[in-house]
Amino acid sequence: MGKSTVISMAVVRRLPRYRRYLSELLENGVDRISSKELSERMNLTASQIRQDFNCFGDFGQQGYGYNVKELYNEIARIIGLNKSYNTVVVGAGNIGQAIANYSSFGKLGFNLVAIFDVNPKLIGLKFRDIDIRDVDDLDSYLDENKIDIGIICVPKAQAQRTADIFQDKGIKAIWNFAPIDLKVQEGVVIENVHLSDSLLTLSYRLNEAELFGTEEK
Repeated sequence: MGKSTVISMAVVRRLPRYRRYLSELLENGVDRISSKELSERMNLTASQIRQDFNCFGDFGQQGYGYNVKELYNEIARIIGLNKSYNTVVVGAGNIGQAIANYSSFGKLGFNLVAIFDVNPKLIGLKFRDIDIRDVDDLDSYLDENKIDIGIICVPKAQAQRTADIFQDKGIKAIWNFAPIDLKVQEGVVIENVHLSDSLLTLSYRLNEAELFGTEEK
């Protein structure tokens, strides 16, 4: 990477978006692109794009721009897509099934190896050739298998307990879909995905003009 500074989460959260746009450029046969051209596609400023990329190294050349394939591969490496990760899902309800059914995760190197649930009607069924196991077997399964990422899709009341099991078994990354901010140990990274928060943010943006208009009267 060549940089020792701490990268802000705002920059980190833009990396997947950069990768997505660069992927589209590659599919369209684009070999190189300037920060100005990329900014017009992504609705960012060219200065912001240059600053983001400079956090990780010197990718572009003045008068030449960016080599799309090289930049795409470098961003994939920075994100960690040159590796593969074993994942388990706890909670085989609607969200858990939706995640398990998203085949693109496997293409990116996130390999779902097991699903767990408490519902006896689901235990023993297969979902995309993966057995749904009894959550009581989670401890022993994690003892016997190396898991990199634990995905939590259980109700709020069971979420922290599930996270504690993951941590006790050495899992260092948790993707949490339960509507609660979980406590994790130092060295464990967590990404909380609160669907209702996103919807309420959308609601605010929908009503923003009306709200500010009312305040100005």
